This record gives sequence, structure tokens and C-alpha cells, in this order.
Amino acid sequence: MPRSTPRAVALRAAEAPPRSTPSAYPPEFAARMSGRLKRPLGDLFGLRNFGVNLSRLAPGAQSALRHAHGRQDEFLYVLEGTPTLITDAGETELAPGMCAGFAAGSGDAHHLVNRSAADVVYLEVGDRSAGDSVTYPDDDLLATLGEDGRWRYGHKDGSPYEGRG
Repeated sequence: MPRSTPRAVALRAAEAPPRSTPSAYPPEFAARMSGRLKRPLGDLFGLRNFGVNLSRLAPGAQSALRHAHGRQDEFLYVLEGTPTLITDAGETELAPGMCAGFAAGSGDAHHLVNRSAADVVYLEVGDRSAGDSVTYPDDDLLATLGEDGRWRYGHKDGSPYEGRG
């Protein structure tokens, strides 16, 4: 019987290795994620139903392109700093101890922007529902989650970005 890969029992979140690829977006969008560092915590414990990231935004950085998931819920909890949450309803400055959630299929596009002079640190939690799709109202981009668990990116007209997928 093959042995399974040992998993962490406990660890200091800030010491977890950062994501190996800073962004899966096509290159013209990935560059906009400069200053964002994600530490995928859930993967270290073999979690399959939901993901947990410890994320850090340097001054001027953003969490993601403004987006909305079709099938996956998202939740964030601010640990340090004062990010600005941008949603379809407008802008809200957050502070440590504040949280926000986005129900799957709500269509409420959102992201965080760090407009302050200090780093922002937050936890983000999302489920890993199969068949998810993501819309980006501010950009010519659509994403779909493949059966292999990889994101595929295309233009809003359905044509793929070259070299991706």
C-alpha cells in the first residue's frame, strides 16, 4: 500500500511558502498583481473542499482583478492594515477585524486595493466548487475552472488568450 504524502499538523502561517506562481492570469493582467503575495495554507493540510490563503498587499497593490464567481463562495478577514474593498455598490475602507463575504452567483464583482502606506494582511477563504466561472466587468477576461482544477482564461467573446489554458 503506497504511503501518502505527509501533511503539516500545524505551522506559523506567515512562514508558509508563498504561491509558486504569483498569478495565473494571462501576462497582460498578471503584471497588475505586482505587490501581492499569497501563502496557500489550505493546500499544506491537504484540504480539497475549500482553500485558505494568507495574503499580503504592499502599498498600491490589489488582491485580484475585480471579479465575481458563478459557483464559488468567497470570504475575507482583515488581519492588518486598511484595504479598500471595491464592489458593485462602491468603496468601503476596511480595518483589522473586519470581514466580507461574496455568495456564489451574486454577480457582485469585488477586489481589495491597498491605498495606504502600510502593508495589508488578510485571510481569504473560498470553496472549490467544480464548474466555476468568473466574470471580470472591468476587463476583457472570462475564466472557467476545468475538470483538472486549472483555470482557463479567454476574452469575453470566448476566444482564448494565446499561450494559456
